[in-house]
Amino acid sequence: MKKHLCVMMAAMLALGVFGSAAAYAEEADASSAELVRQTQFGEVTGIEDADTGALIWYGIPYAAAPVGELRWAAPADPEAWTEALDCTEPAEPGMQYATDYATGETKLIGTEDCLNLDVYTRPDAGNLPVLVYVHGGNNQTGKSGEIPGRQIVYDNNCVYVSLNYRLGLFGFNCLPALLTEEGSTGNFTMLDIAKALDWVKANISAFGGDPENITVSGFSAGGRDVMAMLVSPLFAGKFNKAIAFSGGMTIADQAASASQIAGAIAPLAVEDGLFEDEAAAKDWLLTDGEDVKEYLFGLTPDRVCALMGNAGIRMSAFPHLYNDGIVLPEEGFDTDTYNNVPLLMLTGATEFSLFCNFDGYFFSPAITELDEETQEAAKAFARLYGSDMYRIFNGQCSAEKMFDKYQEKIYLAQVEYGSVNSATFLPAMGSFHGIFVPMLTNDHTYGGFGDFTVEGFQAMAAQFDRYLANFLAAGDPNGEDLTEWPAWTPENEASMVFDADETSAIIEARDVSTTYEDILAQMDADDSVPEDTKNGVIQNVMNGRWFSAALDEHYGNESLWQ
Repeated sequence: MKKHLCVMMAAMLALGVFGSAAAYAEEADASSAELVRQTQFGEVTGIEDADTGALIWYGIPYAAAPVGELRWAAPADPEAWTEALDCTEPAEPGMQYATDYATGETKLIGTEDCLNLDVYTRPDAGNLPVLVYVHGGNNQTGKSGEIPGRQIVYDNNCVYVSLNYRLGLFGFNCLPALLTEEGSTGNFTMLDIAKALDWVKANISAFGGDPENITVSGFSAGGRDVMAMLVSPLFAGKFNKAIAFSGGMTIADQAASASQIAGAIAPLAVEDGLFEDEAAAKDWLLTDGEDVKEYLFGLTPDRVCALMGNAGIRMSAFPHLYNDGIVLPEEGFDTDTYNNVPLLMLTGATEFSLFCNFDGYFFSPAITELDEETQEAAKAFARLYGSDMYRIFNGQCSAEKMFDKYQEKIYLAQVEYGSVNSATFLPAMGSFHGIFVPMLTNDHTYGGFGDFTVEGFQAMAAQFDRYLANFLAAGDPNGEDLTEWPAWTPENEASMVFDADETSAIIEARDVSTTYEDILAQMDADDSVPEDTKNGVIQNVMNGRWFSAALDEHYGNESLWQ
């Protein structure tokens, strides 16, 4: 990692490398000039990171503020500016309700004016691969700063771009009144990401990036958005490689989604005195009249943002990624047409632990009135089998669906570190949803889940970064002195498995595949919890999730769609 540039200059000056204070001043001026870059809409001024020497520009607008008549519309170009725009402080993310876990307080943060991005680069950058990152948060929460790039640009030899975009119902709303024009769509977040990628292609060379070598990546919701990009005609030609971190294939039926959204907004129409009951309000909201559109645009942003709270990886709670035939094909991921680029999909082995451990059902009388041993057994049951389903959903199931129609190589990865099968066990959390983040940066919020500074984890992370740098450069993670990472095929269902003990990395390619049928059979046979408790967990904790279609059918769980 490079030292801070000014520290290096001071040391060189002390050693007499620079002949005079005037020479140092000239060097400082040159460094200041390097922080101003020209974009298509105007100059932007960034900062130099004090610890790494990375150059950072925060909150560069890639589109106009989606407010007023642009609230539910395709993003437009921002107005050009004449003086250098100050991009030295992080910008506000999309409007959202966020919980302060230190106090338990949930409050409104962010802004509708959120179409901006961050760029991280190095002073010596020139024609480097570009990694574009879409943050997680169920497309309802999150921010571009979720994974800072100051370490990534060095460890992965790239320019790093992270996006803010419209969240919640600002980003996804398919009510008919908003779709009256030909070619209109309710997938506004996807339009935002496409607009950001256009900005990257047009401007990234000014920051040392190669516009012909762009990798899109994302975590969780961002990973699912990446998978959606692979089947979206809107994204053809906008990127050269793709990485889905804990992504998977999710899509929502547009008609069913409109019904859910109308049901969520109906109480506001009743509150505003338009209707006496929510059923009548919902029927009205499902019409395509101008009066409905005017009402929607007249809602204050805080009221819109408060609707459809944390979905908890359930599409019914906040439907998005609609199969509208515009942004996403009507047949969804059953399409025959993909944007064929080298693809890497990564999962943790214990992906469901975060969602399971804090699920409200485990704090209900149905569980809390049980003895502690049974309570923990119930949670362990959901964590084990939910994680097994979630991890194959994130990669294996997508590879199986895509393979016959996909024309580029697919690479799968599984992080084993922390799981019950790992050389290093992290109790309760295991190899959790987001375990890869500490592998990319030491600047993260997962320190409470384990000590990721230990020698073994850091060795594993360093190996992963080498694979990742190779993939960004050429679409193939393999390289000199690295264990071979084979592409996934039905004949060789290999994943690269990342693990470590206290001092060393343990990395190997092996088959970690299974089937929903096998998982369900194991669940049926599992007698670690009483039958009524098992059924309660299946019906209230594991139901309706991204990965739960086979489980819901097998156990006859009630649909959460209304």
